[in-house]
Amino acid sequence: MTHEPITAFKVWVADALSAVESALQAWLPRDAPAGLGDAMRYAVLDGGKRLRPLLALGAAESVGGGRSEAVMRAACAVELIHAYSLVHDDLPCMDNDVLRRGKPTVHVRYGQAQALLAGDALQALAFEWLLAIPDEALAARLARRLAQAAGHAGMAGGQAIDLAEVGQVLTQARLEEMHRRKTGALLLASVQMGAQAAGADERALAALTAYGEALGLAFQVVDDVLDVVADTATLGKTAGKDAAADKPTFVSLLGLDGARRYADALLSRAHQALGTGALARTDRLQHLADWVVRRTH
Repeated sequence: MTHEPITAFKVWVADALSAVESALQAWLPRDAPAGLGDAMRYAVLDGGKRLRPLLALGAAESVGGGRSEAVMRAACAVELIHAYSLVHDDLPCMDNDVLRRGKPTVHVRYGQAQALLAGDALQALAFEWLLAIPDEALAARLARRLAQAAGHAGMAGGQAIDLAEVGQVLTQARLEEMHRRKTGALLLASVQMGAQAAGADERALAALTAYGEALGLAFQVVDDVLDVVADTATLGKTAGKDAAADKPTFVSLLGLDGARRYADALLSRAHQALGTGALARTDRLQHLADWVVRRTH
């Protein structure tokens, strides 16, 4: 098991982000009809933390893999699903937000109908990219995993709970169930798909699954904290919108200090999970977990 200093990790992140951006730039269509391609590219490019692709690449490396075509397609497909979800999440019928990644949301820039279609097209394109992997059995496994994470059992189901529970007082168990679906499922899938694309065995996948589950929940706890303590310019999206919409959050349930302590506990759980799978290297996933919990936006 190798360890690298934070400076080396930052070099790896910069290199990984460059590889992801190059793939997204090359694979996203420019010729979709009636300006649809422009809206799709606007939704995906030039913004975002790219946490999900980084997790996929880090997970692939943790089991001894590199940036094969399958790994890169898995990483980019997850990012497309994330981008589509943000486009739809920002629509007036959902969260009704006008700012995302520091720029106007897609429906503000291109109109609601075009934003809806752009999201639909990005979702379909994610599976098209996966199913272009030459190993058809692997492509099918990855597509199935992504579909589960994005659909009723994952992200879409969590969003449905979120909309239904506005103004309600939730137990911690119910709040965690919502966010394991809404946010956590896609983060977990990023880790699992990167590892699967690199040929992970069952023991490694079990450890990475435990890591991804803890990290996915920690991400949302920190998001709830930042919605309270950060400003709009720092976040790149509207701050304070959860409280304004009377949404249940980890801060409203546990208090600000309690939510921070819970995020720290989940971070410890994620680190511990990485030690159980006989992984080739864990340092980059460890650094990514630290960044998720210590981030300011």
